[in-house]
Amino acid sequence: MVALGGALEQSFADTRPDSDVSAGHACNASRVLGYVTRYPVRYTVAPMRIGYGRVSTRDQNPDGQRDALTAAGCDEILVDKASGKLARRPALDKALLMARSGDQLVITKLDRLGRSLEHLITLSRDLQARGVDLVVLDQGIDTSTAVGRMFFQIIGSIAEFEHALMSERTRDGLAAARARGRTGGQKPKLTARQAKIAQDMYDELGPDGRRAHTVQQIAEEFGVTRPTIYRHLQARPA
Repeated sequence: MVALGGALEQSFADTRPDSDVSAGHACNASRVLGYVTRYPVRYTVAPMRIGYGRVSTRDQNPDGQRDALTAAGCDEILVDKASGKLARRPALDKALLMARSGDQLVITKLDRLGRSLEHLITLSRDLQARGVDLVVLDQGIDTSTAVGRMFFQIIGSIAEFEHALMSERTRDGLAAARARGRTGGQKPKLTARQAKIAQDMYDELGPDGRRAHTVQQIAEEFGVTRPTIYRHLQARPA
C-alpha cells in the first residue's frame, strides 16, 4: 500500500504477488476480479472449481475423470495415482490446500475422494467448516444445497451407528467367552507338552558343558519364532 498525493494505491493480487500491478491497469493476478486505481475500489475474489480425481493403479487411465471434471468447468484438475488406505495422495493434499471459502471441490464419484467412509465424512466436515462446497458429479451431490448437506449428515449418522453396533457385538462376544471360562488374547503357540520339551532342550548340556541346542534351533524345531521360545522359557517356574 503506497500513498500517492493523499490517495492510496492498492494491489489486490491474491495468488501471484509478483504480478505486474500498477495504478490505472487491470490486475492480471489469478482468482481476482477487480481494477486497480489511485482511489478506493471494491473487488471480489472469484471462486474456483477445483477438480480432483484418483486412479487405483498406474495402469488405469485417468482421462475419463479428467474429461468429466473439465466438462464440469473446473479451473484446476489434480489427479492421484494411488491405491490402499495408507497410500500418500499429494494431489488431494494440494487440492485441500488450495481450496478457500467459497470454492468448490469437484469429484466424479464419492469413492475417488475418501479412503474409507469414516475418512470421507471427516473430509466433508472439514470442507464444510472451511466454507468449501463438495460436488459429486455422478451422484448429483452438492453440499451448497440443503439436500447435499443432509446427505452427508445421514451417512455420518449411519457410520456412527455401525461403529456402535460393532463395539456392542465385541463386548457381547467377550462376555459370552468369559461366561464359558475363556479369556481374550492369542492362544499359546506351544502346548504344555511342547513347552516342556523346549525347556528340556534348552537345559540340555553337551560334553563340553555348553548348551546342546541354541534358542534358534529350538524355535526351528517347533516352527515358531525365538521370542515365542523365550516367552515359554520365562513362563515356566524356576
